[in-house]
Amino acid sequence: MSAVGTLKRVFDWKVRGVRWVEIIGLMLVAAMIFSVYLAKAAAAGQGARIASLERQITQNGQRVRLLRAEVARLEQPGRLEALSRGAGLGPVDVHRQATVASLPELAPIPEPEPVTIVSPTIPSAPADAESPAPAEVAQ
Repeated sequence: MSAVGTLKRVFDWKVRGVRWVEIIGLMLVAAMIFSVYLAKAAAAGQGARIASLERQITQNGQRVRLLRAEVARLEQPGRLEALSRGAGLGPVDVHRQATVASLPELAPIPEPEPVTIVSPTIPSAPADAESPAPAEVAQ
């Protein structure tokens, strides 16, 4: 038998009146439809996730703009000047200058040596000291 004859027999083989090749083809089409459905469902899920992330990006951008506006308001020179005057601060006198002779007086004070604290020992009380016996406490 030749290959053509064998192939013809496979194509003509029937199961309950339906050719075996048609059954295989129908199963392949069903598998392709199912895989396309799964791919579309996964793409829809990813699309929803992308939309959620885009909304979050937009909200974060709005928050950044609000925070920048708040920083600009808090850094206004007039506001800072009013706060410093309220705290008793003022501008530095222009005529107040240090000379070479006054630099040692302006040098920072060195930090003192660390002090080591030794805890005193507490003498232990004798066992028969003036503590009442358990029977006396209950009465």
